[in-house]
Amino acid sequence: MDELIAAIDIGTNSFHLVVARPTDDSGFEIVTTQKEVVRLGSGSGDMKTLAPDAMDRGIAALSRMCEVANSLGASVHAVATSAVREAENRSEFLDRARDEAGVDIKVISGFEEARLIHLGILKALPVFDKRIMGFDIGGGSTEVVVGEGSSLLAARSFRMGAIRLTERFFPGGDVSDPAALDECRQFVRQTLAGVEVEFLGHRPQILIASSGTAGTLAAMAAAQAGPVPASLNGTEVSAAQLRDLVELIVSTKTSKRTRITGLDERRSDIIIGGALLAEQLVELSGLDGFTYSAFALREGVLLDRMPGAAAEQLHDLRRSNVVRLARGLDPDFEHAEHCTALALQIFDRLDDIHGLGDEDRELLEMAGLLHNVGLFISHSGHHKHSYYVIRNSEQLTGFSDGEIEMIAQVARYHRKSHPTRKHETFTLLSESDQRRVRILAGILRVAIGLDRRHKSVVSTVRVLVKDQITIEPVSAEDLSIEVHAANARVSLLSEALQQPVLISLPSVLAPAAY
Repeated sequence: MDELIAAIDIGTNSFHLVVARPTDDSGFEIVTTQKEVVRLGSGSGDMKTLAPDAMDRGIAALSRMCEVANSLGASVHAVATSAVREAENRSEFLDRARDEAGVDIKVISGFEEARLIHLGILKALPVFDKRIMGFDIGGGSTEVVVGEGSSLLAARSFRMGAIRLTERFFPGGDVSDPAALDECRQFVRQTLAGVEVEFLGHRPQILIASSGTAGTLAAMAAAQAGPVPASLNGTEVSAAQLRDLVELIVSTKTSKRTRITGLDERRSDIIIGGALLAEQLVELSGLDGFTYSAFALREGVLLDRMPGAAAEQLHDLRRSNVVRLARGLDPDFEHAEHCTALALQIFDRLDDIHGLGDEDRELLEMAGLLHNVGLFISHSGHHKHSYYVIRNSEQLTGFSDGEIEMIAQVARYHRKSHPTRKHETFTLLSESDQRRVRILAGILRVAIGLDRRHKSVVSTVRVLVKDQITIEPVSAEDLSIEVHAANARVSLLSEALQQPVLISLPSVLAPAAY
């Protein structure tokens, strides 16, 4: 049997599990699903902390989902969104998930969340040849995308969702003050002010909505015409229908909303905020309603983890975004490209020594391409500026938050001082990640030294391991400057590998000993 893949979407309101089997057409067959309403995030403020009881509920739900996935022999890929990424105590939750539920969670950025949602939508509906605008209303955030085919033209994440809006304007879920309706609508319009220029300028042809709020509204709309269908995928909700649904929700007390056919009782207390947000997004789009997509983030995660072509497409996406950012900010990107190629050669030649894998190789590649983007700000301290640019860029879709942090750390230590306990962001990494940063940054330092004159004179390196690690650059030109510069940069790599490292000209140009 082909290996099963499990995706867990750790949302602000609900956790979702989907286990699937890859198919020959780069798609998947769903084996089982599971949903639990956890309410991990709550509060109308900044959602800065995860409450102890919410964490307990979350860990319990994760444990149950991992048990299901493990019983089927599925590899588990868990991603966390708004509630976790905004929480100051998120490390406690992530540590507990690893120790108690046995799962490593990737905290993804809002932009990465939007990319994965777009991927899920494309698999759910026949809209690949259309220019689409999509929105996904979660509990704590809302993602908006515009895309055509596999190309993502625009993506934004907004810190407002069904829970956040309801608790801010309608505590308890009821409209106690009619003025709150106008206040909520005005707040949403102000928050989305940039969408009209950024998204509508692409002239989308169809509006797609995904996830819980949209699914509930689609079910309520379908119920008005007859029995709710088993599958809501592709259900259309017109702008007029949506306005009527909002009026129905607003005029019905929370305690009585369970009588509304199609309205999930577990969502009855937060539907008002989500419905008003959907109403404003439809109005803003200028399109006559939305079409519901049954696939969203978790299906996007599945597709992203499919073997073969899907993995290659992910790497291409990630690399193209890195190259785009680097070309825009690095005044000598060709130097960064050459240093990266040398660094990857050294990484490959030392694989028996460092014991790192393909994921680490890719992190090294991306850090190498980006290591000088801080020059855009200033040459002085540009390694620190590179860390800031990488960590805060909105262009690096395709990477998890943890991967972006690792790339930024490796770029940060491509020059000057070694990582120390005085560097707060470095100390926040696990011991294994600290070791990875030291090794990758150490390799990058040597590679940069081997292109000291920015002339790309070193095209090949030989690595010999005996009493020490000897790295020999090969070229027909005089390499005395490159050898001296690289030797001045070996200390971090030597410390990380706990072996002496020497850069030396080859005495005899024999076949390389790798």
